[in-house]
Amino acid sequence: MEDPELINQAIANNVRFQRSHRGLTLDQLAARSGVSRGMLVQVEQGRTNPSVSTLTRIASALGVTVARLVEVGDVPMVRIVDKADVVTFHQGDVQARLLVGADTPMILELWDWRLAPGEHHDGDAHPAGTREMLTVLEGELTLSVYGKSHVIGKDDAVLFTADRPHRYANLGEKELRLIMVVAEPRETHEQ
Repeated sequence: MEDPELINQAIANNVRFQRSHRGLTLDQLAARSGVSRGMLVQVEQGRTNPSVSTLTRIASALGVTVARLVEVGDVPMVRIVDKADVVTFHQGDVQARLLVGADTPMILELWDWRLAPGEHHDGDAHPAGTREMLTVLEGELTLSVYGKSHVIGKDDAVLFTADRPHRYANLGEKELRLIMVVAEPRETHEQ
């Protein structure tokens, strides 16, 4: 498993590089991402462990994947991610593991989520054209999109447009585990 300090330093370096590569100031990135300038400074200095939501907003504003921001090293043409190297985010009794991601020719991320009974995660709206697809491995998911709730049971799958806020909730009595793919069109990030 990666050392959390190593991951925080990789995030710091990657955010700083991506921001400077695009010629953005901290204030400009703050305006684009909705993340405060102070939080961005902490992220770029490796002094904080940013949440999945914060990383998602920064990544979206920079036009890269969350995976690109947490990468510790160079990525070869074929990349095998050992289970010990998977980056895990915790928020209460919600655990999200970013298994692998890519940002060309389109932005793709593969996630493994676990939510304890009674827990939920509110997903921010992604750029236009972003789709999410997932399958429930254990438990039952209550997915709320566009103001309507949908129940997805074990072994069922769902595909939806994720350009509006959405919620993943475990209203059941057993742990919820799901595998999710986020697919975001590359052209939404090109300026």
